[in-house]
Amino acid sequence: MKLPVYNLEGTEVGQKELDPKYFGVEVKPELVQQSVEAQLANSRIVLAHTKGTGDVRGGGKKPWRQKGTGRARHGTIRSALWKGGGITFGPTKERNFTKSINKKAKTKALFMALSDKVSHQRLVLVDDLNLAEAKTKKFKEILDKLPLKAKTALIILDKKNENVMRSSRNLPKVLTESLVSLNIVDLLKHEYLLLPEKAIAKLVKHFSK
Repeated sequence: MKLPVYNLEGTEVGQKELDPKYFGVEVKPELVQQSVEAQLANSRIVLAHTKGTGDVRGGGKKPWRQKGTGRARHGTIRSALWKGGGITFGPTKERNFTKSINKKAKTKALFMALSDKVSHQRLVLVDDLNLAEAKTKKFKEILDKLPLKAKTALIILDKKNENVMRSSRNLPKVLTESLVSLNIVDLLKHEYLLLPEKAIAKLVKHFSK
């Protein structure tokens, strides 16, 4: 299994042999879906929070005596029946949306997504991804020369590269992140995956531990 390697001028300068053990994995939609759902659920931030009867301030005293007033019986103004009282069955910060997934299953789902990129020719390799300066316009010209077809692209860096990060920041169809941050949600959200040729070995080593 070989993929072409391009330079920053968009010219093919060689080929890279990919291990089918990692880049030729059969895609199982059920496992991919499970991995995506787990990641989205675990990244969910619980913000909505309401106060129950026991959380509302005040109301420690019975508002009036039990009998003889002609009014309904009440034990506290913190009741949900009262304005300013507690909320019945409202959302709270204690809700837990986390989902667990086996580490091996998560890794396998990631390589399934990578294999899908390879099989559909959506994985683009470059021999080098170093820029002399951080220029968005210059970086956009480089991307236009590569076989990305002006689609959404995820750029993976195997080492810190401030010029690439800053150059791609204002491109709406491009997301740049480090190799260790690679995840299945970002892979599926972007049609193309762009990374340096040398990053392949590091990617396999990092995620196949």
